[in-house]
Amino acid sequence: MTAHPQDGTQPPSRRKFVAASAAVGAAALAGTAGAAAAPAHARPTVTARTAAGRAGAVCTPIPNKYDEPFEVCDDELFVFMANYKPFENPGFFDAVIGDALRAAFPGLKIKAAAWDRPIRYEDLDKAGVVPDIVIEDPRRRIDRDLEPRGWTRDLTDDVRSAGIDLGALNPAAVAQVRARSDGGLYGVPLFVDDFVLLHNKKIFDMKGLRPPRNGVTYDEAFRLAKKLTFEKNLVAYKGYLQHPDLYLEFNQLGLYPFVPGASESPAPEDVRVDITSAGWQRLGANMERFLLHPHNIFTSVDDYLLTGSVAMAVDSLWKLNAYALSPLYLQQDDAAQWRELAKKVEIGVTSVPVLGQGESGTYQPNTMAAFLPPQSTKKAQALQVLKWLVSQEGQVELARHGMKPALRSRAVEAAFGSAVPELAGIDTSGIFWGDNAVVSGYENTEYWDLPLYMVFRQHVLKDGLKVSSALTITETVDIPKYIKSQVELGFDW
Repeated sequence: MTAHPQDGTQPPSRRKFVAASAAVGAAALAGTAGAAAAPAHARPTVTARTAAGRAGAVCTPIPNKYDEPFEVCDDELFVFMANYKPFENPGFFDAVIGDALRAAFPGLKIKAAAWDRPIRYEDLDKAGVVPDIVIEDPRRRIDRDLEPRGWTRDLTDDVRSAGIDLGALNPAAVAQVRARSDGGLYGVPLFVDDFVLLHNKKIFDMKGLRPPRNGVTYDEAFRLAKKLTFEKNLVAYKGYLQHPDLYLEFNQLGLYPFVPGASESPAPEDVRVDITSAGWQRLGANMERFLLHPHNIFTSVDDYLLTGSVAMAVDSLWKLNAYALSPLYLQQDDAAQWRELAKKVEIGVTSVPVLGQGESGTYQPNTMAAFLPPQSTKKAQALQVLKWLVSQEGQVELARHGMKPALRSRAVEAAFGSAVPELAGIDTSGIFWGDNAVVSGYENTEYWDLPLYMVFRQHVLKDGLKVSSALTITETVDIPKYIKSQVELGFDW
């Protein structure tokens, strides 16, 4: 398991614990909670005990590196969340969905925690505790974290029996989950932390230029970038920053780097990739010009806020809420600094640029989905909670708090940001403009977290290769070398 190299900024604040242990539930589900979930691994020497003040409840302590008390009781529905940073903020879960769940289900207890404070996946493993609902990134984490633990099961029949209408959800998000579900459906999309184009109106005003609009093309964005890359009073202004790794990984053509084979679980030596075909070459050439434009040096998209001298930057939706200084999205360690930095920025936001005139394809969706592990003995409750989460009522709650729900409806769009006063005055129509690219060609493939950062950040920006050459060397040398190294470390993904 390897992490992408950092892209040149200070490290983020340490992850924080999100606790939302509260009495919630539904009268229809009251009394159906079972015993503690059977462990995915052998149960370690952790002693369960009866919870004080809760007759008959058996609780399992979960030791952790922070030495903070944490336990899960068998009369609670346990929700574990990972890989969506705002979930780490104290109170975030309650505010965006927990309080609404209490109102919808007044009889069910729920405990929610986010990786990694105080617990991580490995802590749950050691304690023999399996969540009833896991909210995770399906694109990377099904193969990395959920399948190896046996926490996935095909939900196709459950979704049908519960009356969950997948057709009403973002089709690209559903496709993304299916892409990693071995021919089934391991999870249901809840929301999309989509990518958007942020711009600083102050810099556009300095040059007397109009900000971009929804549907702006990369050609138009590049013309703006050239005009907005300049120096004034010993300050270097950059016209445009876009993370090149994410640009390839979430590419707007829906291209998948893996070549379909004969099995959903090919042996490592049978994994084949293609990042040199015409579509990949088009993507590469499109980005290369931005990265090589004089003085528009790529550092980090975080510089949009950190320096205040970046005219345009493609970043994820939660950053919009944080840069607008919504307390929900500000981590305690960052809040004071970000409030000061924000004085240099007048936020504007549109859809990410499209590849060509008249096109409407945005990034593949940065999806967060709900998974219901088979070890849970609260499957009925978890399924009903999931049904509510993707209902219009639940999805409107997410939209109100500045998240892009998986459900497509006018009510959802109309509700966006209404509970985030800091977004007032910011045109957020770009959040719902266009269509997320739908991934294709994923059948009979196994996901590996490929080192696509080698293309631009190593071979183009450091080695000085043309992007066509960079794609070739990454496909023929770097990726096979990476897979071999992972196999030698004992990984098969």
